[in-house]
Amino acid sequence: MDRLKQTQVCYPSPAHFRSASPKHHITPTSAIAQLNAAQPMLLHMRDGEVVLYRRANSPVWQSRYKLQDGSWHRASTRKMSVEHAVKAACTMYDEARFRQSLGLAQTAQNFTGLAQATLQELRSEMDAGRGKSVYASYITCIEKYFIPYFGDKRLEQLQHEDIVAFEIWRNRQMTKQPKASTLMNFASAWNRLQQTAIAKGWLSEHAAIPKLTTRGMKSTSRPAFGKDEVAKLLQFMQTWAEQGRLSVEREMRPLLRDYVEMLLLTGMRHGTEAMGICWKHIEWHTDKGVRYLRIWVDGKTGGRWLIAKHRAVDVLNRLRDRQKDVKHLSLDELLASPVQSKLFAFSNGHQPPSLNGTFRRLMRDSELLKDAKAQNRTLYSMRHTYATQELFAGTDIHTLAKQMGTSVLMLEKHYSKLTATMAANKLA
Repeated sequence: MDRLKQTQVCYPSPAHFRSASPKHHITPTSAIAQLNAAQPMLLHMRDGEVVLYRRANSPVWQSRYKLQDGSWHRASTRKMSVEHAVKAACTMYDEARFRQSLGLAQTAQNFTGLAQATLQELRSEMDAGRGKSVYASYITCIEKYFIPYFGDKRLEQLQHEDIVAFEIWRNRQMTKQPKASTLMNFASAWNRLQQTAIAKGWLSEHAAIPKLTTRGMKSTSRPAFGKDEVAKLLQFMQTWAEQGRLSVEREMRPLLRDYVEMLLLTGMRHGTEAMGICWKHIEWHTDKGVRYLRIWVDGKTGGRWLIAKHRAVDVLNRLRDRQKDVKHLSLDELLASPVQSKLFAFSNGHQPPSLNGTFRRLMRDSELLKDAKAQNRTLYSMRHTYATQELFAGTDIHTLAKQMGTSVLMLEKHYSKLTATMAANKLA
């Protein structure tokens, strides 16, 4: 503080200027000028590592301080009094040194601010077509669980006990014990928050952040349809699709029939992959003189080509015949043109946001809702049915993995009992 004592001078307080009589009224500009003349413009402290200074057009003291790595940081003290400014600057310096010793970034953000920045990044990537379908799950984790619980807390200040308390609260909110796949989504969303914080300089990459638990209830295989049940379902849908009473039902039921059949004939994922297909994504592929339907899908694991069963031609013809914009074209003409309209859409080109409700009614009416283990079947059951039938038909597991956009490891994990039974049949 020796330098501070050497450079301090007497100066009038800001109150002096505010209490001046009307006769000697001082304007804000002249007040700043007199304050500048009365007070020193530059102060050095802490062996020159903390510097206080004032700009010519402001009565507020600014500070700059030097850290152990030699870098300088600037910040406003927001104080006009030199005594208060000295205290504020030294406090900022001490806190900055402490954060640096712990490997923490110098600038920070509370959890809500960090979460909002992360949400903006995720949505921007999705809008630009670079996002993954799982981003929607990340957004739900952040909006519905992370923000309401952590709020104004700071990510770097969280301890293991905070994570344990959060997971207890989350499970109560969910009213069930989450499965391992759900916990993986929470953990991935948590990691994405940290990546955003590091990229924006709000968190040091060396900071130790507690992790979320990823051990949950073991996932069960989705209920599939047996061979006889598939035949029953296909036959039932032929008449059921034409029995809608309301105008929307007369659109939804035929569309659902085609949707279900296409899932069974390709193994594509229900949702983002299937609903994102446009006519331009389908083409003929010829190999050794045989034409195959090739469809481009883009979803959870990125884009890929898959081959549809030959019977998918009937499905495409029905879809084309109902859509006003393309029904005048033959199927060959349609697949050769860059038509951007959605494949699974109503006659006017509108695509419904969901087919789940209509599918549940189909399952109820066909009496196929539950499997032998009393599990409810969903549209995801079609993908499981496709995999089961292909494995029983002898399709190589590596070929099947490429077709379905998954790994051999995942297929072995979910169909281990099935593949073991097939191996026994071959070896016995």
